[in-house]
Amino acid sequence: MAQRTVLVVVFDEVQSLDVTGPVEVFAGAEKHTPGTYRIRTASLDGAPVRTSSGLTLVPDQSLAAAPDAHTLLVPGGQGTRRPDPRLVDWVREHGPRAERLVSVCTGAALLADAGLLDGRRATTHWAYCDRLARDHPAIEVDPDPIYVRDGNVATSAGVTAGIDLALALVEEDLGRDVALTIARHLVVFLRRPGNQAQFSAQLAAQTAQREPLREVQLWITEHPGADLTVESLAARASLSPRHFARAFQAETGMTPGRYVDRVRLEHARRLLEDTGDGVEEISRASGYGTPEAMRRAFLKALGTSPAEYRRRFRPAPAH
Repeated sequence: MAQRTVLVVVFDEVQSLDVTGPVEVFAGAEKHTPGTYRIRTASLDGAPVRTSSGLTLVPDQSLAAAPDAHTLLVPGGQGTRRPDPRLVDWVREHGPRAERLVSVCTGAALLADAGLLDGRRATTHWAYCDRLARDHPAIEVDPDPIYVRDGNVATSAGVTAGIDLALALVEEDLGRDVALTIARHLVVFLRRPGNQAQFSAQLAAQTAQREPLREVQLWITEHPGADLTVESLAARASLSPRHFARAFQAETGMTPGRYVDRVRLEHARRLLEDTGDGVEEISRASGYGTPEAMRRAFLKALGTSPAEYRRRFRPAPAH
């Protein structure tokens, strides 16, 4: 098996976890299967860089002396807002040479500035998706997934999503068992598909200001299998259905129905990942009623069936 060079570009004000998260994944894979990855870091002039959190990273070399990369990884951070033109020029020239071009978080902005995302689907940190779409209209920006693959270009959402993407790349290179081993070592789970939303329902929705609505949000989360119609939830909040629906959306930024859908999907996913319960039992516990209703919800939201989701994202028993 040929050794793959993973080259990580670093610069001042880089987000440290965008660098170290994926590097730990590839380094773990190299320790597990020696000779598979050669990991290098490089800055413009080979000088140390100061991350956005104040840590200092000492790269292996300058970009000018860097080897051709199988996987070229461009992290994000505040340094992508006004990047050195020389850095953009280097990415523009060398990005197309890599077999895989990868960005983490706002590293997508550097790829975009270099013209390497035009005509492609991409994502970035949720807080910067609108800006990326506005500044680069030739890019199809998808704000929802934690990572997106478009040909040999892969872009991920913020910070820890870079670990998910790196695990997916290791699985592609070395197989699922190796990727699972690395995930367990890092105390993360090889379970988040690329099209999983960046936010859980609780994070995606704002917390309601009024106590009755906050209590309803908590009730939904704790009772996904209950009657969660607008009428039932409105009665719990002592509001008319029309007033409740309007107030809930105004304060959370999400309709009650959409919030319920997300909570039920997350609950079903967790049960598929963490238990051996049958699909029929999980569908009832999650409020879907029937396996077919849950299957339709999974296909619509994740593009996969519950059975396939469990097969792919439930860690295998340790031996």
